[in-house]
Amino acid sequence: MASKRSAQAPDALEAAVRSLLAALGQKPAGGMEATPARAAEAWRVFTRGYTASAKEVFSEGTFEAEHDGVVIVRGIDFYSVCEHHLVPFFGKCHIAYLPSRKIAGLSKFARLVDVHARRLQVQERMTHDIARDVQTHLKPRGVAVQIEARHLCMAMRGVEQRNADVVTTTLLGAFQSDPARAAEFRALVAQHD
Repeated sequence: MASKRSAQAPDALEAAVRSLLAALGQKPAGGMEATPARAAEAWRVFTRGYTASAKEVFSEGTFEAEHDGVVIVRGIDFYSVCEHHLVPFFGKCHIAYLPSRKIAGLSKFARLVDVHARRLQVQERMTHDIARDVQTHLKPRGVAVQIEARHLCMAMRGVEQRNADVVTTTLLGAFQSDPARAAEFRALVAQHD
């Protein structure tokens, strides 16, 4: 569905898409007439994470609770855009934490992943930033985040490796200092496969 913006003068994103198409020798005509407006709207969705924050995610839905075991949310699907080539990467994120008197509603973790994924991104920074935000807002004894992703910049260009996965992990607190906790996290993630 075209936005209200489409009926008005083209915005900066639409103009950029028109320029890109022109640079490729294409004119938005026929089936591509609405491409600039559609692509501009798609990029607003791809980058909506810039208008959200972890503070908003954790502003409600956190609770005082006693729980001394690991809490893990596995298999959070995400889509992001590589900041180096402006093509998608996508995969799964696994988040674990060791509560220290504060827990969060489980949907908060999927929302947090979306905040970071819906920006121009590199996987390594995304992994670290998700862990840092959980640490900042819940103040747990430890946080572990693992992301497994396929990068279309690696599959569609360069080495053209369509089946290569990239795995990144950030361990904070007890998951970093206690090898048994790190091993527990890895085992729990492996059960997802």
